[in-house]
Amino acid sequence: MTHTYATAATQYIQAGATRYAYRRMGRDSGVPLIFLQNFRQGMDSTDPLLLDGFSEDRPVIIFDNAGVAGSSGETPDTIEAMADHVAAFVGALKLLQVDVLGFSIGGYTAIAFVLRYPQWVRRLLLVGTAPRGQEPRTDPRVDHVAGRPVLGLEEFLFLLFSPSQAGQAAGHAMWERQKAAWEQRRQHGLDLDPPTSPQTAKAQYAAILEWRQIKGERFAELKAIKQPTLVVNGSNDIMVPTINSWILSQQIKRAQLIVYADAGHAAHYQYPELFLKHSKLFLDL
Repeated sequence: MTHTYATAATQYIQAGATRYAYRRMGRDSGVPLIFLQNFRQGMDSTDPLLLDGFSEDRPVIIFDNAGVAGSSGETPDTIEAMADHVAAFVGALKLLQVDVLGFSIGGYTAIAFVLRYPQWVRRLLLVGTAPRGQEPRTDPRVDHVAGRPVLGLEEFLFLLFSPSQAGQAAGHAMWERQKAAWEQRRQHGLDLDPPTSPQTAKAQYAAILEWRQIKGERFAELKAIKQPTLVVNGSNDIMVPTINSWILSQQIKRAQLIVYADAGHAAHYQYPELFLKHSKLFLDL
């Protein structure tokens, strides 16, 4: 049976001291596409429209990194350590090659993963993210809002979508898609991820701060990435400023850049059908 987001059961696999929670959907054959989530988010945060759309053509895997939501252990406080956990998870599944889609801090982790374990990565998708030593954000409200103990609809719309009427409408639509998909999982007798812990939030924030630091020649490590890379962002990303996506596209040799108009941090959620078309073209080349 080919599973969708609503029908994919949560599975677990042990690697070292960590028990990783994951779900697999889509086709049985082909190069799997692995999703790496954004700040404080587990498996139920990704747009189900994207998961199901990608699953039509390929295997799709979502998982909780160490200490996040349904996985055991503690969340590490560096991006490189998070990338090492991705490697442990991929190795435990005995995957020979993967495509990786990293969003926000998941994109930081994807960059570190491909730099540390290039043999595993076929193609790379970087969404709303930045290289080490990134250009900083300038809106002082972002850290305050993102750090709230509970992120509701108001925070979701502010952080991820453009403030225009169209952007906010797209955010509301994504919010409703998620709720409907969660209900479908419940109707199938399947679980949702537990909330992420304060330890995860604290460690991920520390990792973000460390990633912002410049080490050695700025952006030089990006030149080591040989994989075809698709860089995507919105025209006004207040969380990870859009200029960082341009930097990625300039420094990664085989990168191409797409910037969606009137979109914020989660441009792929604001334009999910268009993002799917662009990404599938990229992955199928």
